[in-house]
Amino acid sequence: MQVSLPEIKFDNNGLIPAIIQDADTNEVLMLAYVNKEALRLTLEKGETHFWSRSRGELWHKGATSGNAQRVVDVRVDCDADTLLIRVHPAGPACHTGNQTCFYRAF
Repeated sequence: MQVSLPEIKFDNNGLIPAIIQDADTNEVLMLAYVNKEALRLTLEKGETHFWSRSRGELWHKGATSGNAQRVVDVRVDCDADTLLIRVHPAGPACHTGNQTCFYRAF
């Protein structure tokens, strides 16, 4: 079932959370936020783009690190308020150098 952009439920700040998952291993790599422009760029360019809440700007994953994420597909949950972006990563997802941002356990 295809979903159109107007059906996506962005929050009051114009953002939607995006879970990034390795398409081969199914490992969850990171969680980031996407606005309409970042989603458009992600779909158009085939690599992940996000909205940095701390810097207040768009960013292309891998632009400085080289650890780009090639998009396999983009899915939306049943409520249309969360994205799942499945990727082929070119390197670690986490800024710490870990493969995933979820490397710590309680």
